[in-house]
Amino acid sequence: MKKDIHPKYNSKITASCACGNTFETGSTDSEIKTDLCSKCHPFYTGKQKLVDAAGRAEKFNAKVTKQKTMTNLKGKKVKRAALADKKAARSKE
Repeated sequence: MKKDIHPKYNSKITASCACGNTFETGSTDSEIKTDLCSKCHPFYTGKQKLVDAAGRAEKFNAKVTKQKTMTNLKGKKVKRAALADKKAARSKE
């Protein structure tokens, strides 16, 4: 191994999770902060935990419901329905 080119390895650092769990591990960083750990991750706990970043779940659900309403429409009806949605959105502003 070449000298003076590798980062310093810290054998004992404190890693902390958003749930409050802390544990010691080794790393080149001085400390680690994480969102999920083995104490709160759904795979290890068996409990479902929805991690939503920036409302992505709501956006996806809205897109799915809109797509379900559009499935029974065909051709020009789809375009007309989309235009009607845009007009309705403009009028609300």
